[in-house]
Amino acid sequence: ALGIEYDGSAFCGWQIQPDMPSVQAMLEGAVGRFLAAPASVICAGRTDTGVHASHQVCHLDIGEETLSRCVGHMSVPPTVALKHRLQRMLPADITIHDVTVAPSGFDARFSALERTYVYRVADRASEVDPRLRGFVLHLDADLDVAAMNEAAAMTIGLHDFGSFATPNPGGTTIREVKTAYWRRIPTRPLVVDGMGERYRTPAAESDLLCFTIVADAFARNMVRSLVGGCIQVGMGKRSTDWFREKMAVPLREGSTGPIAPQGLTLEHVAYPADDELAERAERIRAKRTL
Repeated sequence: ALGIEYDGSAFCGWQIQPDMPSVQAMLEGAVGRFLAAPASVICAGRTDTGVHASHQVCHLDIGEETLSRCVGHMSVPPTVALKHRLQRMLPADITIHDVTVAPSGFDARFSALERTYVYRVADRASEVDPRLRGFVLHLDADLDVAAMNEAAAMTIGLHDFGSFATPNPGGTTIREVKTAYWRRIPTRPLVVDGMGERYRTPAAESDLLCFTIVADAFARNMVRSLVGGCIQVGMGKRSTDWFREKMAVPLREGSTGPIAPQGLTLEHVAYPADDELAERAERIRAKRTL
């Protein structure tokens, strides 16, 4: 099991695409060079073009003998040696945080209980930090956060998100959202010690407006489309009744397309206890129904 982080700006997304750079292609290339054989790397959530990840989880199959050979001259455990060797083969916009021997029954995609995404927006009320321009969407607009949260609350529960997701032939757009909300990051002092608040220089994320959503899984373009719908409500271009109707009638018709990708980051993937991994993977493979 690999825990990785990446800047998605230069990639066509996670999944391999012909003649386009992808995160999966980079990882499988590194693993394949190490193994001197083709390799398959499976992730927990297939991020779209330009979308980032701070906590992506993947798995790959590798023999115990091969893993042991990773150590070579290093005085570290085999998993740490594999991490070092793979990292040296990867570009700077992909980082491997950790490598562990996965428990029996583990599947990075199907064993996952939930994924958490965060979309970051700098609106007119925000201080725009140019260092974050690749990870934050800048909007020169005033947003009604209360209205956006009213819309976001409608997504919680088991719904067909057909209005906010790319159709999946043979699959389904039914997903269970566990929580979804907008919150402005407070401005915190840079230094707090025995003398009190010494500096009010804001942190990099201070004043950003962030949408956090947790679900068992996400359909393609679902998060970015929900963000786009909420922002239309927040700008006053659409009403909360319009959003409610889109949730009630799962039909993609052009007004709920995905917003720009750079503000979106996969932040966390959660898994059940080790002895429940295989059962979870088997259960989640079943096609969802309402």
